[in-house]
Amino acid sequence: MANNYYRPGGFSFFPPVIKNLLIINGIMFVIQLVGESIIIDNARLSTVIIRYFGLIPFGNFADAQFYPWQLITYQFLHGGFSHILFNMFALWMFGMEIENVWGSKRFLIFYLTCGVVAGLFHLVMSSLLTGLTAPTIGASGAIFGVMVAFAMLFPDRYIFLYFFVPVKAKYLIMFLVVLEFLAVESAGSTVAHLAHLGGAIAGFVYIMLDKNIYVDFKSSIRRQSTAFKNEYFSGKKVNKEDISEAKYYDIKENEPGRDITQAEIDAILDKISKSGYQNLTEREKKILFEASKKMK
Repeated sequence: MANNYYRPGGFSFFPPVIKNLLIINGIMFVIQLVGESIIIDNARLSTVIIRYFGLIPFGNFADAQFYPWQLITYQFLHGGFSHILFNMFALWMFGMEIENVWGSKRFLIFYLTCGVVAGLFHLVMSSLLTGLTAPTIGASGAIFGVMVAFAMLFPDRYIFLYFFVPVKAKYLIMFLVVLEFLAVESAGSTVAHLAHLGGAIAGFVYIMLDKNIYVDFKSSIRRQSTAFKNEYFSGKKVNKEDISEAKYYDIKENEPGRDITQAEIDAILDKISKSGYQNLTEREKKILFEASKKMK
């Protein structure tokens, strides 16, 4: 695929990575179901799959052991229909728009990174806090990273609980992460709460460290840090009005951005498609940012 970015007019409900992740997870789940009735070396095929491709605690667990590739493969195995249904629905619901905005390559790297960090976090922290008692499977860790990314990119987007209760994304997802933190003591249960928490942390850190990803929260932290340095290290008092005005890019009234045309947006999107967001000029980034504000 030559173009990894999607224009608003060409928004896809099943962008490539999301679609392929849904297919792969679905195929693996069918193989697990069929494997329940296939016996290999006196063991069910489904058990053999978990033994080699589920996330095994460091050292040996029964007759299984940890292998590095399990940090990837465990993300594509699930323990039941409701498990895969809710995971895949959440992946599509929160990941669809992120992939459309970021592009397929960046989204895939982000997704797998969150899953790997979630697995490592679960292995290390569980062994220290409670001790692992079983292999871990499921895409929930990576999906918690995607959920955090959605909350940071679209904090004021409403999510309808039970299809009619509107809650802003930043509040709902923050609440879910706090619940996982409070449930850490039950990490030895059948739910890998520490993996969920690890994926959420990975998603947050990834976005904060990637200079090419703009979110309001990151800009707010930067503004506060700059104000603190100016006031306490440079001996310069910062005017509070200046700080409030610094919330958005400073585009003068006679500059493009206040009266943005579709032609300008199309030209910028074409440039992104050819050379990537990082090669935009500051002026082009400002125009794109202003356009996104108006769309919201």
